[in-house]
Amino acid sequence: MTRVAIASLSALMLLSACGSGTGERALSGGAIGAAGGAIIGALAGSPATGAAIGGAAGAATGALTDPRDVNLGRPVYK
Repeated sequence: MTRVAIASLSALMLLSACGSGTGERALSGGAIGAAGGAIIGALAGSPATGAAIGGAAGAATGALTDPRDVNLGRPVYK
């Protein structure tokens, strides 16, 4: 179970940096991280805790990375 959680969170971290601006990247990272964290948290028994941790980690990753570091293209909502 721990390996699945680590692998899933690692994959979500790669996706968390979608967008071109810092705000967009933090917003999309937080949303993706919260969704993934809720799924992993549900498997572990606490979806709300998983969503909170995943959202915070995704938002931080999106805000702290540069578009040149991780660039997955233009966000879908644009």
